[in-house]
Amino acid sequence: MTRGGRKRERDEPIRRCIATGAELPKVRLIRFVVGPEGQVVPDLAGKLPGRGIWVSADRAAVQKAAKKNLFARSARQGVTVPEGLADQVEAGLAARVVELVSLARKAGDAVTGYEKVKAWVDSGRAAALIQAADGSERGKTKINLPPDEGPTIGCLTSGELGLSFGRVRAIHAALGGGGLTTRIVEDASRLAGLRASSIGAPAPERTKNSHERQ
Repeated sequence: MTRGGRKRERDEPIRRCIATGAELPKVRLIRFVVGPEGQVVPDLAGKLPGRGIWVSADRAAVQKAAKKNLFARSARQGVTVPEGLADQVEAGLAARVVELVSLARKAGDAVTGYEKVKAWVDSGRAAALIQAADGSERGKTKINLPPDEGPTIGCLTSGELGLSFGRVRAIHAALGGGGLTTRIVEDASRLAGLRASSIGAPAPERTKNSHERQ
C-alpha cells in the first residue's frame, strides 16, 4: 500500500489501450462505452453498463481513437463520436477532482492556505499536496512534499482549486490519507494526461499480461 492508502499498480487490473496498444492499469486509462443510440460516452466513474473500451488517459490517444475510427473497430459496430471528445473528458475529470477535493475538505481531510498546508506537510499528516498550475513558481517551491512521501498534483488551476474550498482561488492544498485521497490522486493523474501539466508521476510502464474484460 502507498501512503495515501492506494494499492500498488502491479496489483491493479490491466487493460489495453485501443489507440496505443499499451497494457496499463485501469487507473491510467479512460473507460468508454457505447450508449443506446450508438454514441461514444466517457465513463469516468467506471459504472456505466456495457462493454468497456479503454483509451490511455492522454489527449493525443483520445484524439487518435476518435480520428482513426478506433472506437467503432473496438465495438465492432458503427458509432457516433462527439465533437471535442478530449475536451469533454478533460472537463469531466476536472469537475470530478474539484468535487472530490470538496468532499475531502468537508470530511476534514483537506486544507488550503499556506500556513495550514505547511503545517500538515511538516507534521507528516499530508498524504498528497496540490499546487495550482497557475500559481507563482517561487511560492510553490516554499512547500514541498518529497515524492516518496506522496504525490504532488499540479493539474488544477487556482480557480478550480478555489472552488473546492469555497474561495475565488487557492494556490496550495494538502490532503490527508484515505479513500478520497486515493480517488483524487487517480483522477488528477488522468486529468494531467488531458492537460499540459502532470502530477510528477513516472511514465506508465508496459506490463506483460493483458485481461480484455470490461
